[in-house]
Amino acid sequence: MSSALTYLTTFAVLLVLGVLVAGLWNMARQNSSPSLSQTLMRWRVGLQFVAVVIAMLALAVMQS
Repeated sequence: MSSALTYLTTFAVLLVLGVLVAGLWNMARQNSSPSLSQTLMRWRVGLQFVAVVIAMLALAVMQS
């Protein structure tokens, strides 16, 4: 169970990193879309929340 949560945490963090890189890439483009930047930021914040919740759950399972 704890190893599955560890992999899930890693996957969630990689998703956050992917959305962060996509947002930075969008901002670096010449004709960047403000609405796409806003959407990517919202996705990043939501995924960060999910990643933190999964990490806390993994820590709770590992301690018990």
